[in-house]
Amino acid sequence: MDSTKWGSLATACGTGEALPAALRLLTDPDPVIRKSALHDALGPVTHQNSIYEATVPVALYVAAILNHPAITADDDNPDAETQNRPTLVQLLDWLGDTAYDANDECVAIDESLYGEGIHDERMHAFRNVRPTIYPAVHRLLDHDNADVRHTALVTAIPLAEHPLLAHHQADLADHARRLLASSTDRHHRDRVLDALKAWGHNTSCLEDASDIAAREHYARLRAARASWGSNWTGGGSYSNDPPF
Repeated sequence: MDSTKWGSLATACGTGEALPAALRLLTDPDPVIRKSALHDALGPVTHQNSIYEATVPVALYVAAILNHPAITADDDNPDAETQNRPTLVQLLDWLGDTAYDANDECVAIDESLYGEGIHDERMHAFRNVRPTIYPAVHRLLDHDNADVRHTALVTAIPLAEHPLLAHHQADLADHARRLLASSTDRHHRDRVLDALKAWGHNTSCLEDASDIAAREHYARLRAARASWGSNWTGGGSYSNDPPF
């Protein structure tokens, strides 16, 4: 924290000068203060799914505090917006979403659309620190709270794309099977099924009726998107698969 020159790092809102104060509040005992800090500390460094200069030091700080007592304690403050989700889960969600924004698929799509070299040092910097972030997430894969361990798994999957972490994929596949045997969370199921398929596993025996229905729904959305693209003269295109 103290060794980072935050004022010289770009964010979506200018520089990162205000980030240290917001980051320190992430470990405040008051869940209301932590909620505000989540917005102030994380929003400026991942606006519109972009990686900024300040994203990497923020991600490293977030990984370092995942075992802080204030973070590991459940939030008792009722909040419909966050659905009573613990700060720990929200931090894991942010790390996972950021890792997916920088994963191999996103890089490949961008390069196919805009050419190799489209990504600058900010994207490469985040991809390079994945091995540093991963251990903090891995420790939570066996957490007592199902939401924590499932979110940790979904976060670990894109991090494990780094060549130094590829050997963890077999262990993550075992965790994925356990998630599929117990979770009804659509987002979590989609993420782990996609990962298992990408790692060469046959998922037909792991899918339930909701997975099949979701897969068919996404296929219809992709077909509709293709139809829109062929009939639209504006020349634009989408880079992300549904759900949008």
